[in-house]
Amino acid sequence: MLQLDNFYKALYTLEKIVRKTDLIHARRVNEESDIYLKPECLQKTGSFKVRGAYYKISQLSEAERAKGVIACSAGNHAQGVALGATAMGIKSIICLPDGAPISKVEATKRLGAEVCLVPGVYDDAYQRALQMRDNFGYTLIHPFDDEDVIAGQGTIGLEILRQLPGVEAIIVPVGGGGLISGIAFAVKSLNPNVKVYGVQAEGAASMVQSLHDHRQEVLASVSTIADGIAVKAPGSITFDTCTKYVDDIVTVSEDEICAAILKLVEEEKMIAEGAGAASVAAAMYNKVPVKGKKTVCVVSGGNIDVTILSRVINRGLSKSGRICSIVIELDDRPGQLVAVSKVVAQLGGNIIEVHHDRNSSSEKVNSCLLRLVVETRNEAHVQEIRDELFRKGFKQPLP
Repeated sequence: MLQLDNFYKALYTLEKIVRKTDLIHARRVNEESDIYLKPECLQKTGSFKVRGAYYKISQLSEAERAKGVIACSAGNHAQGVALGATAMGIKSIICLPDGAPISKVEATKRLGAEVCLVPGVYDDAYQRALQMRDNFGYTLIHPFDDEDVIAGQGTIGLEILRQLPGVEAIIVPVGGGGLISGIAFAVKSLNPNVKVYGVQAEGAASMVQSLHDHRQEVLASVSTIADGIAVKAPGSITFDTCTKYVDDIVTVSEDEICAAILKLVEEEKMIAEGAGAASVAAAMYNKVPVKGKKTVCVVSGGNIDVTILSRVINRGLSKSGRICSIVIELDDRPGQLVAVSKVVAQLGGNIIEVHHDRNSSSEKVNSCLLRLVVETRNEAHVQEIRDELFRKGFKQPLP
């Protein structure tokens, strides 16, 4: 069973190890709510995972330390285990999915761990870690379904209560459930009136589905940009804890996650990975009832794969109405492109791409398709440009 005393013990143990992450008032995430960010993306190793991993390893016996530890991870838990084990002079082996970002793999190696890449996703890496544990006697450092790991993650909840005594709601990203279990248990034990909401990616909603069906369920597959929460099944401890202490868990789309990453970059000058931005996405798009409430979004990690950052930003721009694609059917005669450009320019749009297609399958032989990519201010601005174009007689092609 989870014990609050263990959470305070973890807080004391981690005090000189983890970085203090002060709350950041983020007024523009959702102007109808009073939003604060808990930036665990600025934590050592770039993620909250170091808290649970380090505390768990600190509680091992001398015999367990002598044999070494093993873990499985999509990346962030791996770095936490590697840092903790190396700091205590313990051998560590990390099983990672072979699709884990190269940056996370290399970071894990730099922290002193031996890396074992496993074909598949997190759950496949987990099975390999279990095999190696049984074969070689390593201690498994589970990423979420462990009481000491949960206590380490729950220190975030204790810190939030201390940093913002009037907090009314906390939004937490959810993969296997270790982070939200720790935060929810700690917070509800001390102040049951605080609402704790979880958020998962639509393509990896294992905890949402399990809570809905009142039993642990395993997804056939997961697919999301938020690789840190791409988990097929919740843990036993975390499922039970979420059932008892979490108020609700919702989902966000890939586009909403991308828009949240963009919002953090532009407004807060903060880099978050997909999992870390999921809580912000839930606040931005009113997925949980936090209107008018002092709300903390836990930005759980910042280890985004920089090779996909430009694509993420473009998706975020599109979702936020900052960039749009407009397709128009034109009569193929001089002056048409100028007329369209004039409308866009007069309304303050900026055309950044033009595609003129004469070989389209239009019903009219003497027509063509014009595809524009336009920089805009927001969704209302996009609609204003579309309305004015169609008012001027330009038409959308038939589907």
